[in-house]
Amino acid sequence: MKRGALEGTLIGIAIGDALGVPVEFRKRSELQANPVTDFTGFGTHDQPPGTWSDDTSLTLCLVEALLDGLDYGRIAQKFVSWRYNGYMTAHGETFDIGNATAQAIFRLRAGCEPTLAGDLDEHANGNGSLMRIAPIAFFTSSMELETRRRIVFDVAGITHGHPRSKFGCWLFTEFLRNIARGQSKEEALSVAHASIQSWVDAQGPGITEWIHFARCTPLIQDLPMEEIKSTGYVVHTLEASLWCFLRSETFADAVLAAVNLGDDTDTTGAVAGAMAGAFYTTSTIPQRWIDQLAQMQMIRSLAERFCRVIVACEQSENQP
Repeated sequence: MKRGALEGTLIGIAIGDALGVPVEFRKRSELQANPVTDFTGFGTHDQPPGTWSDDTSLTLCLVEALLDGLDYGRIAQKFVSWRYNGYMTAHGETFDIGNATAQAIFRLRAGCEPTLAGDLDEHANGNGSLMRIAPIAFFTSSMELETRRRIVFDVAGITHGHPRSKFGCWLFTEFLRNIARGQSKEEALSVAHASIQSWVDAQGPGITEWIHFARCTPLIQDLPMEEIKSTGYVVHTLEASLWCFLRSETFADAVLAAVNLGDDTDTTGAVAGAMAGAFYTTSTIPQRWIDQLAQMQMIRSLAERFCRVIVACEQSENQP
């Protein structure tokens, strides 16, 4: 694993999220005319600068749960604690929760089997599982493809049960895994897409949801902005984040481009931030953002602990 990729991913998610929180739901035309260039505050959610939202909270809940191994019940408990007790939030307050996620966590609190809590309806394909799934790319990095797929599908299903959301999460985690292993942007995405395509082909004609991610290849960076949407739909979020990241030359380029697409600014910023953080690493992130980010030391500490877990897993997998 490339040094600094994991920490860069977690901090990148939080920074992209925090940049987008104050302007969430703003129209693209408004942000293109008056773009975000730095942390701001007291906008859409009336939060101080550097405040991150549900994207980062649920990501960090997942990381903390994985420190003691994969336990879906433990992940579910932390999600419930976040939703109802303000656990793992920037300032002790839960805000900005999607409908599908809220309903799933309600089911979790009522005792639903964790991996079955996510809504199966086609209209429940928001980006709420995509925005928090990045840690799984590292946790499963040394595992076989089928094991990686199964775990991604199960963790995604805690809040989003439809296969489309699960495939989006799988492509994202495969892409992150390849970046963290040192591949170029284009190679990482091409290999990820080809690996999943091969799996789909081997399953026969019954797998139909994968077709929705046909544009998620390196060629997406050549599309004009007008063909990129940045709504809360899982396909739109993944496409928009890839478009911004593939066209970027720095971490700041990627996350600011993502936020300034408008609409679901915090999640597009968070997903693009994960990609850019893994690729460019924390050392390239503007220091003023590091200094202003809420709970920065907590995030860094979690990243260090999680990295030790991943290294131990990799060493265990490599032993004869």
